[in-house]
Amino acid sequence: MYQGAVALVALTVVVHVAFLCYLVVGGFLALRWRRTIWLHIVAALWGIAITTQHLDCPLTWLERWSRARAGMAPLPPAGFIAHYLTGVLYPAGWAAALQVVVFGLVTASWVLYAWRGWQPTDAKPSHPAGDQLH
Repeated sequence: MYQGAVALVALTVVVHVAFLCYLVVGGFLALRWRRTIWLHIVAALWGIAITTQHLDCPLTWLERWSRARAGMAPLPPAGFIAHYLTGVLYPAGWAAALQVVVFGLVTASWVLYAWRGWQPTDAKPSHPAGDQLH
């Protein structure tokens, strides 16, 4: 086993999980940090493309490559989500429903983002007395 390749497998798994978490909640994070909506749009479009077009995710490819270099068992053909999440975090029969729920959460976050963007803003922001700079 090559330690560098094993570390790369672990790092790839962490980045993959982080991406999936961001895919689910990134639109809600954009409510606080509005400029990040563009990053979330790209992430959501990528998630939709991978799901509907059955594209290979570069992170899955990287994990497969690094597992082979590390002498580890290969990632199953179904990929990252099927290996690490389906049947572990949720029953296998819920996969399609979960995709609908994630799509609904992303859509809801974007609708809320747009709604908050159309809200009129006060001419003068209110600050607590202790927050004002002199």
